[in-house]
Amino acid sequence: MNDHPETARVSTGSKGLDDILCGGLDPDRLYLYEGQPGTGKTTIALQFLLEGVRNGERVLFVTLSETERELTLVAQRHGWSLKGIDIFELVPPETTLDPALQVTVFHPAEMELSETINLIFDRVQQFDPTRVVIDSLSELRLLAQNPLRYRRQVLALKHFFAKRRCTVIVLDDLTSAQNDLQLHSISHGVVLLEQLAVDYGSGRRRLRVVKMRGIQFRGGFHDFTITSGGLRVFPRLVASEHHAEFPASVAPSGNADLDALLGGGLDRGTNALLIGAAGVGKSSLALTFAIAAAQRGEHAVIFAFDEGRGTVEARARTLGLPLDEALASGRIQFRQVDPAELSPGEFARLVRDAVEHDGARLIVIDSLNGYLNAMPDERFLVLQMHELLSYLNQQGVLTLLLLAQHGMVGPQETPIDISYLSDAVIMVRYFEAMGEVRRALSVVKKRTGNHEHTIREFRLTSTGIHIGPPLSDFRGVLTGTPEYVGNAEPLLQPSGQNGA
Repeated sequence: MNDHPETARVSTGSKGLDDILCGGLDPDRLYLYEGQPGTGKTTIALQFLLEGVRNGERVLFVTLSETERELTLVAQRHGWSLKGIDIFELVPPETTLDPALQVTVFHPAEMELSETINLIFDRVQQFDPTRVVIDSLSELRLLAQNPLRYRRQVLALKHFFAKRRCTVIVLDDLTSAQNDLQLHSISHGVVLLEQLAVDYGSGRRRLRVVKMRGIQFRGGFHDFTITSGGLRVFPRLVASEHHAEFPASVAPSGNADLDALLGGGLDRGTNALLIGAAGVGKSSLALTFAIAAAQRGEHAVIFAFDEGRGTVEARARTLGLPLDEALASGRIQFRQVDPAELSPGEFARLVRDAVEHDGARLIVIDSLNGYLNAMPDERFLVLQMHELLSYLNQQGVLTLLLLAQHGMVGPQETPIDISYLSDAVIMVRYFEAMGEVRRALSVVKKRTGNHEHTIREFRLTSTGIHIGPPLSDFRGVLTGTPEYVGNAEPLLQPSGQNGA
């Protein structure tokens, strides 16, 4: 048992990384940030130093690969000022040497490794910083010429800083022929940054805490982006960390016939999957629930992967749904999502913000097909969606998931099976009867209560969704190729008003 009191953590300068580390770094230790060039190591290292400046600390940036001018440009692009950061260059200047700078500028190739290390020691002793960044160890590795000498000099660095009240981050760009695990054994903690190239869309970036002695952290990969202002890290969602008490109640759709099919409506803290062919009416059903929530004074958010806001607004006007009023009041928020530019971690963060900051009680994801396209590898979709749905359920949010099947009529394929994660499944299908393409829906699953087991025809009209009586005189409606076994009375009469 540890008899020493818990030491206050040191912020990394990144809120997301602090969250992954459950509070930040242990002070007065040496840490390694590694990753190939372009992954954001220098940027997140500058965030670490800028956090120290904001706290009134003395900080030092030792650069062996970039000039102060280049670092200043990076800072300006992020809207930062390097004022308060002491920069020690160990690289040659781009122009003729100024005599005033000759005492601080050296060419690594013309120096012995031990001299370079001693110069770093001297500058640290001169400034006595509490935070230091060394960028990068690749230059020291080249000067060392052999692994044994390199390890000894890195150990010398570690032992030197261990005697001082100083938190150190060293950067490594992984340019060695093979992974250098010597640094892992020497460092108190290791953070790996990666940049992934995808077949289409922008590249994806992610990080992983490889090791962290004595610190509990969230394992696995976490998405991040580099934007103006630095790295935005999106910690992987762990549903078990988010529990909230909420009253059990039912959220009706506002359509009496639809609610009757659902046994009164959908329960809060559950999710429902609306599955069917493209254009069959899934989005219209979801809009009905969203507008009903807005009319009750609740907040709903629609995440649209496939359709633009104008298309959704036009559909609502065709159905006579007061969507414009709900959007103007802010009760419904419409958020267009570009699957080619958004990582799954960033999307999960958007959903969390909608729930925790905006108070959303209804979330619509339209559609899972678009979300699938945002995934770098589709086999992880179910795992990511499982965590997201579990989180939303624990927050008492009603979630509607829309999934388009392949094909219009007849046998249809589903791109991914997520029905076992859903608390309710509403199947919507086209079928042909009397020379007309018609629509049918059925509640095929509802875990939280009773529901009708009938198949009913429905029509999209200028006054909303009109649901007819059970299709008792047909067999095989859900296959898209029904067999008529009775008279036409159960069918809705053509109204001449078809919705989108």
